[in-house]
Amino acid sequence: MDYPGLTHHGAVRGVTGSCHQLHLGPGVSLLVDCGAEQGADATPGAQGSALGFDITGIQALIVTHVHLDHVGRIPALLAQGYRGPILCSEPSARLLPLVLEDAFKLGIDSTPAQVARYIALVHNLIVPLPFGHWHTVVQHPQVACAIRLQRAGHLLGSAYVECDIQHGPNSTRYVFSGDLGPGNDPLLRPLQPPEHADVLVLESTYGDRLHPPSGDRIQRLEAAIDRALADHGTLLIPAFSLGRTQALLHDLEEVLHRKALLGKTGPSPQGEPVYWSQLPIILDSPLAQRITQAYRDLHPYWNEQARARLADGRDPLAFGQLISVDTHARHQQVVNYLKSTGRPAIVIAGNGMCSGGRIVNYLKAMLGDPRHEVMFVGHQAKGTPGAVIQASKRGQGLGQVDLEGQYYSIWAKVLTLGGYSGHADQAGLVAFATSSERAPARIVLVHGRAGAKTALAQALQRRTQALGWPTQVEIAR
Repeated sequence: MDYPGLTHHGAVRGVTGSCHQLHLGPGVSLLVDCGAEQGADATPGAQGSALGFDITGIQALIVTHVHLDHVGRIPALLAQGYRGPILCSEPSARLLPLVLEDAFKLGIDSTPAQVARYIALVHNLIVPLPFGHWHTVVQHPQVACAIRLQRAGHLLGSAYVECDIQHGPNSTRYVFSGDLGPGNDPLLRPLQPPEHADVLVLESTYGDRLHPPSGDRIQRLEAAIDRALADHGTLLIPAFSLGRTQALLHDLEEVLHRKALLGKTGPSPQGEPVYWSQLPIILDSPLAQRITQAYRDLHPYWNEQARARLADGRDPLAFGQLISVDTHARHQQVVNYLKSTGRPAIVIAGNGMCSGGRIVNYLKAMLGDPRHEVMFVGHQAKGTPGAVIQASKRGQGLGQVDLEGQYYSIWAKVLTLGGYSGHADQAGLVAFATSSERAPARIVLVHGRAGAKTALAQALQRRTQALGWPTQVEIAR
């Protein structure tokens, strides 16, 4: 192998399992992310399996962000004997143990002593790094490497990684994008493109599409709530615990605050006004509650507008109408209450694709009633219950969905609300890759479906040719 060089241990067949090994010299390497394959990308029997590659010589694990498709193989890495540092941003250092503990309990071992031992080891290995500062990770006579984390705008703490490698008189900069955000998250500071990269390892999740404008998403969210009030029904929002839930809460607080200022009531077919100020917002996910609290504690990392709202006495993640449901018994009470009464409510529950979690019980109870509405705010992977519900003919009872082995008719209204994607689209990815003054020698595409990578490769080739850059664009294998 020529040094420096790359080996990909995931995210080459699809959009999950990100894990990239940067070989600095013989027996010296870094690992960027250690993610699990999920959904259609997952190899049968992969859950809980061995890591799949030799960890000898890995000096450090660098985590771009804490979604499981970037950190879900950390238990296997530790089981194989890795005891080096886990380098990540300061917000990620707070969020990573929460995510890994939940995944460990669900997928490996829920025994309290085992969980405590595992999380103590994780805490011991985490090394938080501030954004924008260089940190030396390797200092050998033949090779040295320093890394710098920069904000990626995907979720709180997400980063892209700049790696400066000094091998003899030569210097090479590798940049790993991690997952890049679209630039419209209401809590996050925007990403800044890298100064330059000799080799850019770039995600391609939405490399074949452009996002619709997100500016009216709050208005469309408000209209959906108006319908729920009018129908005396529940608005069910399947949402992922990390990132999307917090953006939703921010927008809901904005809507409720504006309605309160206007003294607005919701329409009611019975002629009785339903006050927005009495509308419960139910967060029914223990993990989402813990992550939301961590987001609140990490408010110094929010953007200027969100921090200004907090300074004005408004908390976009903890407002008066927000009700958190913790225990399973309480969860079942809420499901039964909302099913049997005409009380309008908004429920945010995991998981985001309706393939498990507490949202399934709400769907079982309410899909058959046209008073209710299911609102999707994220991509629904092919074959998931969420994709089946999303494709049903809204409110016509012409669809059925399999929920935990039993079919349920879909009479509830179904809505997809765009503008909540956590990924940059093709235009954003091309801008990130081509905004520096120096041309990268190579752009390596990972973390995307075949069609998305091909489309992005073509877009990048057009742009680099227009710039007169001799950049080689390749798809990782």
